[in-house]
Amino acid sequence: MPTESRHVTEHIDRPARVVYEYAADPANLAHWAPGLGGSVRQEEGRWFVDVPGGGGTAEVVFTGRNDLGVLDHEVHLPGGRIVHIPFRVVADGENAEVVFTVRRAPGMTDDEFDRDAAAVATDLAALKRILES
Repeated sequence: MPTESRHVTEHIDRPARVVYEYAADPANLAHWAPGLGGSVRQEEGRWFVDVPGGGGTAEVVFTGRNDLGVLDHEVHLPGGRIVHIPFRVVADGENAEVVFTVRRAPGMTDDEFDRDAAAVATDLAALKRILES
């Protein structure tokens, strides 16, 4: 059965390569994506975040560096569930647009789906603020 998705976007007045390089560095996640986790750490080449609300630790696995602006990643949640997250940086003239796909998890209510999308929008707005300052 297809999964419902919502694309959350933000235009950033910086070159796509600059946006990509910043967003591709997992060490920067805590600055612009606290919805994923406020604490980001690297252990033996792997990246971990503390799940908000005391939910434990999740591993974040990123796609390899590339020239296409692809920042897809997986979040390996406590309990074994894996969330696949498509995320792109797309050139828009001399600037960039970031596109983050929010997928509805099984059993997720409309309100929960709306909250997830709103949290992503807040994170992308923070990314914009950081990169444009």
